[in-house]
Amino acid sequence: MTAIDPTAHLTAEQIEELGRELDAIRDEVIASRGEKDAAYIRKVISAQRKLELVSRGVLLFSMFPPAWLIGTAGLSVAKIMDNMEIGHNVLHGQWDWMRDPKIHSTTWEWDHVSPSDQWKHSHNELHHTYTNVIGKDNDLGYGIMRVDEDQKWHPFHLGQPLWNFINACFFEYGIAAYDLELGRNLNKRRRKNPEFRARAKAVGRKIRKQVLKDYVIHPLLSGPSFLPTLAATFTANLVRNIWSHSVIMCGHFPEGVQVFERRSIKGETRGQWYLRQMMGSANISGSKAMHFMTGNLSHQIEHHLFPDLPSNRYAEVAVKVRALFEKYELEYVTGPLPKQVFSAWRKVVRLSLPNKTQKTNKTHKTNDKPMVETPVREQELVGA
Repeated sequence: MTAIDPTAHLTAEQIEELGRELDAIRDEVIASRGEKDAAYIRKVISAQRKLELVSRGVLLFSMFPPAWLIGTAGLSVAKIMDNMEIGHNVLHGQWDWMRDPKIHSTTWEWDHVSPSDQWKHSHNELHHTYTNVIGKDNDLGYGIMRVDEDQKWHPFHLGQPLWNFINACFFEYGIAAYDLELGRNLNKRRRKNPEFRARAKAVGRKIRKQVLKDYVIHPLLSGPSFLPTLAATFTANLVRNIWSHSVIMCGHFPEGVQVFERRSIKGETRGQWYLRQMMGSANISGSKAMHFMTGNLSHQIEHHLFPDLPSNRYAEVAVKVRALFEKYELEYVTGPLPKQVFSAWRKVVRLSLPNKTQKTNKTHKTNDKPMVETPVREQELVGA
């Protein structure tokens, strides 16, 4: 069963006016960036490094269960902080305006097997440009899943809940493979491409560096606690991977989030691009601590509208953005983490099965604005 295009009531003029209002929100934040924001990211980086150092120090005694539990928990949080609130956002260029060479998108390297320069290309340039466009945005389903009823079903898709679970456990390696576009580069001819070979070697070097650090050097420094420290590091990486996978799934995959066909973005204006980000993203509601641990990607809608704004400003921006959703009678998809995770996984399972009925309408474009078709949703329209 299909629903009416949720943007059908908007005229082309209204969409461009929406774009101008969003531009004004962005300009206001850019004009107000200052020392308070700079102090925030420096404080976060300092806290993360201290937490990781202390946690690894505690793991020197990880043969004792209390030390193992404390050290593992601390290292898990430190790795999440490094990937989410620090690495992801620094590599987006959110802090480049500080002109600090130590906290800059061109110099930052993170605790991740994917080299930062490759991640910036696949994520910043491709995912954020082609958000939720089937066949263009491989972040949508990470290139391995069926993400919409209009996609042809194959028996292979029956296994996608399993593939998604495995991807969650080893998410950083999945991201590295996605950055390499392995799906289209594994044939013999493409494997010989000098550019691909150079990128593959860079990923190999990064993986060796990460494995050596996490599974050789630090466990060896623990002496008799070698094996418990090895297990603790593996556990911390597992926790970090599952957490980041869950947060990212909640940003683009819950029921109520739109997907788009390639032809729907042809000739797309800035207002239309903004509208696609709004309809192709979802938020997670919760406490300040939860927002922090998600790298503020719990404000995924705001992040996709303004990917280069400092993450600590998304909470204030969200109030203004939600007001625009209400003004233009659009659905602001949000909910607590458990609800959004369940919704995303339910969709993964549902789309692993063949359609019960054949859909007849396709995503299309008319009247100079993108039109999307979506399944009936449980969430209510904001302001309805």
